[in-house]
Amino acid sequence: MNALRWMGAPVLWLALQVMLLLLGLGSLLWNAVALVLYPLLSRETGRRVGRAGIAAGYRLFWVMARAVGMMRLHSEPLDALRDEGGLIVVANHPSMLDAMMLVARLPRSACIMKASLMRNPFLAPGARLARYIRNDSPRGLVRLAVQDLKQGGQLVLFPEGTRTTKPPVNAFRGGVSFAKRAGVPIQTVFIDTSSPYLCKGWPLWRLPPLPIVFKVRLGRRFEPSDDPAAQMRELESYFAAGVRQTPPLCGIHP
Repeated sequence: MNALRWMGAPVLWLALQVMLLLLGLGSLLWNAVALVLYPLLSRETGRRVGRAGIAAGYRLFWVMARAVGMMRLHSEPLDALRDEGGLIVVANHPSMLDAMMLVARLPRSACIMKASLMRNPFLAPGARLARYIRNDSPRGLVRLAVQDLKQGGQLVLFPEGTRTTKPPVNAFRGGVSFAKRAGVPIQTVFIDTSSPYLCKGWPLWRLPPLPIVFKVRLGRRFEPSDDPAAQMRELESYFAAGVRQTPPLCGIHP
């Protein structure tokens, strides 16, 4: 049994890298298409097409990952939010794949991106077409996020600010003030996993225990509060108590 396991490891590693390579190539292809579409489509049409295109590409990745048995994503509960406009989706952040999980099922959603990534020629065209929100200035970030929400968009947020390093969740850094300014509710989403794959510090080339399993659950919905700081503390406590599985810290792995 051990011999078979070790014989299979190189093949499994190669399959995982091929999947990630295909994801990257698909992203490059979509960004090339987006570069052409951006000047041709109106802002609203471009936003709709851009977000739907990114969501479709991510769904294809998850279908492929499941078909080869490498990853299992149980995210069907998100379908209940698919067509709802004016919503902030707040989630914990155990893995680099978290945004892909949520966006794949939420084609109306936008993410907040680093300004440097919005200038990256390999990533920026698709993000610009989808009208993703850049974080180059706090005032501009708030203005764009609130405008998008009022226009019926959804905003995916990870209040930890980075992938979880102190399970069950890192200290929350903010972002819920958008709810008060836009007058929209906050829908909590739990991402549960016991896999350390692509947690903070996990390199792309390292093969984790397989299959990699993620489960997504809908949590409580919070109405906008007049005290965003207090609401952020309440959300942090709620997530800390509600996360069911957390991967071991990446740093303990050889």
